[in-house]
Amino acid sequence: MAAQAAVLTAVIGASVLYADINKSVTLSVDGKTTEVHTLSGTVGDLLKDQGLTVGLRDIVAPSASSSLGEGDTVVVRFARPLTLTIDGQKRVYWTTEQTVDRALAALGVRAEGAAMSASRSQRIDRAGLILWLSTLKQVTLIADGHKSILTTAAPTVSALLAQQHLTVSPLDRLNAVPSTPITDGLTIKLVRIEQKRVTKTEPVKFSTTTRKNSELYTGTTKVIRRGIAGSREAVYDLVIADGKVSKRTLVEVTVTRTPVTQIVEVGTKSKPAAGGGGSVGGGVDSLNWSALAKCESGGNPKAVNPAGYYGLYQFSLATWHAQGGSGNPIDNSSAEQTYRAKILYKKTGASSWPSCGPKLFT
Repeated sequence: MAAQAAVLTAVIGASVLYADINKSVTLSVDGKTTEVHTLSGTVGDLLKDQGLTVGLRDIVAPSASSSLGEGDTVVVRFARPLTLTIDGQKRVYWTTEQTVDRALAALGVRAEGAAMSASRSQRIDRAGLILWLSTLKQVTLIADGHKSILTTAAPTVSALLAQQHLTVSPLDRLNAVPSTPITDGLTIKLVRIEQKRVTKTEPVKFSTTTRKNSELYTGTTKVIRRGIAGSREAVYDLVIADGKVSKRTLVEVTVTRTPVTQIVEVGTKSKPAAGGGGSVGGGVDSLNWSALAKCESGGNPKAVNPAGYYGLYQFSLATWHAQGGSGNPIDNSSAEQTYRAKILYKKTGASSWPSCGPKLFT
């Protein structure tokens, strides 16, 4: 009986000791809470028993060296990598926050109105998260002939165009690579390009051939055959930028009407020297030219009739030039004017001066 009493005393003592060191604690790991029965004396021992390894970036509360008592709560929050790209600038952060919005708040990142690659409520697991964020910026967009000033959180040029429901065709010209990050003050220009083939009817200029004529005075020309323009059908490839032709390439030409070459005779005969009125022969030189001049112009070689007649013999400019005269009669000498009058007389007689012509014979 004595032996049995001794054994019973030992068992009871052990049970009292076990009950004293065994305790119930609450363990919260990344927000997941469990009730744990443990013999561990410190927080660190508890974590070891639970197979939890913590690093310098992780949070353990209370600290691993703290004593563990009945009913205590131990919180463990593991740090996780957050690869964050803000407006094209990439950095890696470590955070113990478990959602995107709480992580951004903890990092002091202002994300009001920003566009993000994940929702604000998305959880960040132990493997971490890759996140981009684009803040609000002001940009200038020129497209389809319109210029707009926009405030946008689009991260790239392509994302902005998608926001504006703009599609870029293979021929269109964009002044930035679609993957270019949006920056404040950026100007984006989209030029619409169209290619067309057109056929046009065009005139073909005529050429001119000259021939010498020894019967005409030097400086005098005479059109023997007037030139006539032809026509052609021309095929062009056009590049049209925003409705305006920016490049024209001739592809094919078909002449539909051949132009007629103009023929012009050029005088080679030397002009007579000025002075003395010049001799034309045939009794013309002996006529009373001074009387005719006095009758027509009062003998004034600079006389001008408002009706369009000039000089001693009141030449019209057309008649003067037809006789080989140059410029205006009033700018020529009296002798030169008389010489041209004699040439005219040889062609038409006194009829060129209906009123004063008879004076030639006085």
